[in-house]
Amino acid sequence: MPDRIGTPLTPGATKVMLLGAGELGKEVIIAFQRLGVEVVAVDRYPNAPGHQVAHRSHVVNMTDPRALRAVIEAEQPDFVVPEIEAIATEVLVEVHEDGLTEVIPTARATALTMNREGIRRLADERLGLPTSPYAFADSADEVRAATNRVGFPCVVKPVMSSSGKGQSVVRGPDEVDRAWDHAVAGGRVQGGRVIVEGFIDFDYEITLLTVRAVDPNTGRLGTYFCAPIGHRQQQGDYVESWQPQPMSETALGGATSVAARIAAALGDGRLGGRGIFGVEMFVKDDDVYFSEVSPRPHDTGLVTLGTQRLSEFDMHARAILGLPVDVTLASPGASAVIYGGLDEPAIAFENVAAALAVPETDIRLFGKPESFARRRMGVVIATADDIQTARARAGEAARLVRPISTSPQADTRAVPAIREEPPRESTPPDPGMTRVTRRPPGAQPSPPKTPAPAQAGPPAGPRLNKPAGSGDENR
Repeated sequence: MPDRIGTPLTPGATKVMLLGAGELGKEVIIAFQRLGVEVVAVDRYPNAPGHQVAHRSHVVNMTDPRALRAVIEAEQPDFVVPEIEAIATEVLVEVHEDGLTEVIPTARATALTMNREGIRRLADERLGLPTSPYAFADSADEVRAATNRVGFPCVVKPVMSSSGKGQSVVRGPDEVDRAWDHAVAGGRVQGGRVIVEGFIDFDYEITLLTVRAVDPNTGRLGTYFCAPIGHRQQQGDYVESWQPQPMSETALGGATSVAARIAAALGDGRLGGRGIFGVEMFVKDDDVYFSEVSPRPHDTGLVTLGTQRLSEFDMHARAILGLPVDVTLASPGASAVIYGGLDEPAIAFENVAAALAVPETDIRLFGKPESFARRRMGVVIATADDIQTARARAGEAARLVRPISTSPQADTRAVPAIREEPPRESTPPDPGMTRVTRRPPGAQPSPPKTPAPAQAGPPAGPRLNKPAGSGDENR
């Protein structure tokens, strides 16, 4: 960890390289720059959102080991921060062992979590966390055999993909071949291997943002938890999120135990280090099931740009630099995705003023250079006194924003916003459930709280033979 922060674009600069410069990477870059850090953004395509704000940018095929090592050697960053899955992770292990840079949360933890097989085996076989039944397969015939063990319905996913790419819900034997072909087409790097997961009939799903950061009172790494984030997905990709998700004390305790144990396993002396972890879980009654973990900011955590004193991006930057973090929740809030709505480059957006007229809303347009109908091009963030009102505001504002073509040959009439199904109401709070008291307008924030480092605690409960899914950055 640096004991000081240098001045950007000078020989003494503190330099960070982000591998992946989508919308999440863009916010991380901005967070670092506010702290005076020089940032280099790398992505596979030009003019990515993060390229537009970084000090320097590179277009590199990050699955090419030689190209990836060359850009790291050329820039010589203090930290390499992976933000996507499609990376030659063996190079990260090499540059770390060669002493060229520090990889966040470390090279081996990054390699492990980039692959669903590695993280599922860690969670189940090493840690004994409750998960859905699962099996791995390398062919359509093996998928068929796996469904005999996990049952129908089940979910078939590439072991390496994001944003729901390649995922299918399989309800019967006649859908296996289609699911296999879809997974192979949607997988990244290891497109020929899949995980077959039993389906959990969950009440809701959450992301528990878990931060490994230096405790200023002890100088040692501590584990901190944000308020749980509820979210709704379609085809494995998030469409809205809200914070805080109401949970019973029993369920919240189980969730923090699961998150603490997975973060500790990734953050021990051999595998992991500092930064934010997005731990995804399913909740059924008071039972919690581990799904996935991302060792970086999570797309559902975009809501923290409006709900927390420090967003997930601010906390990630602080933790990497060895600075204290603050997980204070300032207000209930929600986020809703703005889709591209059409397939072409350089679209524009209408009705932004009308959307921002919805009370307590903010909009982030990501600046992606090319649109697809289901590509995430922006997000609305709304706050309110309760999450139901915040969700309604975010959804209303997102529907008002209209993507339009800027092509001279195209019909420039506004393309209607993609209409999502009405949001399913989250579990209503009742006595014993987590609540948040909103800070009154103009009130001074309470002094930052520094929780004691979390202990891994007892096992999160016996393994339940119940029947899982997920997604990440829509790039």
